[in-house]
Amino acid sequence: MNRRSRKQVLISEINITPFTDVILVLLVIFMITTPLMYQADPKHIKVNLPKAKHTTSASQKMEVATITLSSEGPMYLEGDIVTLKELESQLSVLSKIDPDINVFIQVDRLVAFKNVVRVLDVLNGLGLERLQIAAEEEK
Repeated sequence: MNRRSRKQVLISEINITPFTDVILVLLVIFMITTPLMYQADPKHIKVNLPKAKHTTSASQKMEVATITLSSEGPMYLEGDIVTLKELESQLSVLSKIDPDINVFIQVDRLVAFKNVVRVLDVLNGLGLERLQIAAEEEK
């Protein structure tokens, strides 16, 4: 066997198996983390609003404080989780800044009415009169 008589074959193909493995791992990571990002983001609070025949939209020009009561339990003010006492203190500060502030309440259909009454009681105690309750338009 003569060593020189053999021709050395140059491999000109790229092995893409490691690249494919990395891409699949990244895909799995993104599939797992994407739903978690939406759950952690307070601006994406899922609320199943009740339906009504006559609805109006809140004006974008006026100052609005948005209170959200979700079916999972927590209460949100402008996307931040608050307790009833924190809601009262923060709305008190907002009403001192703007006495004519509009309060927009989004309540999930499954929330107990006693929780809505507690929020309305806080608003009444602060003397906030401009109130809108969100609803989906019935079709």
